Amino acid sequence: MGDEGFESGWQVDERCTNCDVARQLAPGLIGEADGRSVILRQPHGQTEIRQFHAAAHACPTRSIRPSTGRLDTALDPFPLALDDTVHLCGHNSPRAAGANSYLLRRPDGTMMMVDTPRWSTSLAARYEALGPVTDVLLTHRDHAPHGRRYADRFGARLWIHEGDLDAAPDADRVLRGTDPAEIAEGVTAFPLPGHTRGSVLYLADERYCFSGDSFYWSRTTADIEVTDAVTWYSIEELAASLARTAHRLRFEWLLPGHGDRRHLPADDMAQRLRRLTARAQELRPRPVDFTAMRW
Repeated sequence: MGDEGFESGWQVDERCTNCDVARQLAPGLIGEADGRSVILRQPHGQTEIRQFHAAAHACPTRSIRPSTGRLDTALDPFPLALDDTVHLCGHNSPRAAGANSYLLRRPDGTMMMVDTPRWSTSLAARYEALGPVTDVLLTHRDHAPHGRRYADRFGARLWIHEGDLDAAPDADRVLRGTDPAEIAEGVTAFPLPGHTRGSVLYLADERYCFSGDSFYWSRTTADIEVTDAVTWYSIEELAASLARTAHRLRFEWLLPGHGDRRHLPADDMAQRLRRLTARAQELRPRPVDFTAMRW
């Protein structure tokens, strides 16, 4: 690093799976070409340098590398505060499809983990340093691999929906049916079958929406979109889930497993979600196509 805050030699190696995580954390610095992330330009100034280190420490395949080839753990920013209530866990796991995961602070100082990062005891220590973690909330089967280990480490309850129970058969709490369920004060689980049979959305404080892989913010369309290109269970069921649920959802923060996060006024989010619900009614099943993702 030079005196003026410049780092050179950052690169993306061939292990990149085009999961989009690095591009979320370093927009304008890391882009996409030929189905993988690429360095658009080297960082200038401390803000951009921090963005590169965040991208590198979140990357599930550890494909984002500085010129030394080794990441400096002292520059690991995670868990990264998004505001005074939610932290981004980083350290996305290849076993959990490279998904984002979050820590949600409750008024009593305890935490809930929504989906899970890669597993390690040192990472677990980082997360629990923010406060006791009482619950690990899984949005669906793809994000379940490390749920039991984190729950056991924290002494927390592990949650999943019955539709995806085979992915976490030792869960402590099983959500059932399609009716919303208040699982803690201010936190409601909304079953949203579609992406998978057991997909769940978690709504906190009428402010935070942890949508799993059911819908996300798209940089391409600048709107809320569904992941219809990789809907494993049924796009018609997802459309029905949105029609049944969207009018009950009020939030300012959209926090998905894949795709961008977004913070907007609640009324704006509600209007966009209503329009998405209408668009989803027109969607029809098609073969899974990862290249069709419109991040």
